[in-house]
Amino acid sequence: MMSQLGELAGPATPVHSVVDTSVPGPNGAVPVRIYTPSEGKPLPVLVYYHGGGWVIGSLETHDRTCRSLAVAADCCVVVSVDYRLAPEHPFPAGVTDAYAAAAWVAEHIGDYGGDGSRLAVGGDSAGGNLSAVVAQLARDRGGPALALQLLIYPGTDAADNSPSMIENAEGYLLTRPFIDWFINHYLENPADIADPLVSPAVTADLSGLPPALVITAEFDPLRDQGTAYAKRLADAGVPTETVEYEGMIHGFFQMTGVLDTARDAVAKSGTALRAAFAS
Repeated sequence: MMSQLGELAGPATPVHSVVDTSVPGPNGAVPVRIYTPSEGKPLPVLVYYHGGGWVIGSLETHDRTCRSLAVAADCCVVVSVDYRLAPEHPFPAGVTDAYAAAAWVAEHIGDYGGDGSRLAVGGDSAGGNLSAVVAQLARDRGGPALALQLLIYPGTDAADNSPSMIENAEGYLLTRPFIDWFINHYLENPADIADPLVSPAVTADLSGLPPALVITAEFDPLRDQGTAYAKRLADAGVPTETVEYEGMIHGFFQMTGVLDTARDAVAKSGTALRAAFAS
């Protein structure tokens, strides 16, 4: 499924350079791929976490998406993170790698033409979940400072049973049985479903988090939890923009080769990143 979505992104967008390397994590090296859209002065950085239910997905499945984001932002290095996947590496392995990568980028991306003082995190689905989690960890651990969290149909509440989870449980690519399968592989201990590092929506205080762009899809089981998290961010005083794409399904963001709506979502993400980095 993930490789097919990657193919729907269309031809790979050319960028100035693509570098595969790794960053040190507390449990070993974490592979990353660094996309630099142009040469010249140091560019701000988006650390991107791919989707796939914490079980599937890779640097390759989201290569074209990361290229598109680098160009859409017009001034942004994108660092794609190949965090460890379950079931071989269950929670909290992915969270540990995700935070370690963001912290490393803040300190060392200057070696690759980036400006670690202007940093954002983003991702789709499980990657949106990791972005929200990393944003909370960065706040609670005193860094790195983040200019934006780009949350693309994020999973924010693993115990969610909202109307969209029921209405869109079947027939729209991501099904409720698939969601349950992913969570069961990700969590060794079912009680972890209530851990904020799994379900960032259970965090009581969302104040002080970085500004957010939350993108949701009408026919997505995760729609309501994304919308609810965005509302709680806004209620906590976090500058938040929420965009629901009508008629769209989970995964549409990667379909830029076939959907004008996907291209619009990528362009909107680029606009949000430029604005965040300029402020």
